[in-house]
Amino acid sequence: MKSNTINKEEIDKFSKIAEEWWDPNGKFKPLHNFNPIRISYIKKSLMNSFKIKNNAKPFKKLKVLDIGCGGGLLSEPMCRFGAEVVGIDASLKNITVAKLHAKKNKLNIKYFNTSPENFKSPYKFDVVLNMEIIEHVEDVDYFIMSCAKHMKKDGIMFIATLNKTFKSYILAIVGAEYILKWLPIGTHEWEKFVKPEDLIKITAKNNLELEKLDGVKFNIFSNQWSLSSDKSVNYIAKFKKN
Repeated sequence: MKSNTINKEEIDKFSKIAEEWWDPNGKFKPLHNFNPIRISYIKKSLMNSFKIKNNAKPFKKLKVLDIGCGGGLLSEPMCRFGAEVVGIDASLKNITVAKLHAKKNKLNIKYFNTSPENFKSPYKFDVVLNMEIIEHVEDVDYFIMSCAKHMKKDGIMFIATLNKTFKSYILAIVGAEYILKWLPIGTHEWEKFVKPEDLIKITAKNNLELEKLDGVKFNIFSNQWSLSSDKSVNYIAKFKKN
């Protein structure tokens, strides 16, 4: 077992383009396009899990930990929904960008330059977000174990990642990076992609029970993402801690 989950090459890769986090037409444009479906999925799921009524601040009583938060693309909407948000990232440049953007928008989000195994918190969280992060870490088993320790009993963890299939290699790497140039070449390594069945085994070892698993697909004509029964490329999962 490794003592940390930080992959220095992956951190350096994202640190180099950190200043572009909030440019909707920059290097993170695909993530900006992906964000609405992520936010909608998380919001609906949490409202069902915690029996929350829809209002301007539905997450007012929730503590949310956004792991691998980047520039804060998910931390900020969670904060706007009323949650008490903590964002952590192993890249100092990402955290610097996130702090500046939150301050500019008068959002009270606590950001820390750390990894889940090194993060110290005085309390546990209702919700943990692991969105588009596990395909970039050094040791998925240790990473999930470290994340689960920060959860309350009956807490919810969301994981969004890429399936390890031939189709995902063609679309997410050859297509998105080399042909369409949506992402910088080298953003993803197919060897780090995780099959849903493998993820379910890893989470089960950490008392996380799968509640929901959905595919997510991109419509090139509408330029929008939507939920799908096809999990062969992108998928999103919801787990509950027993």
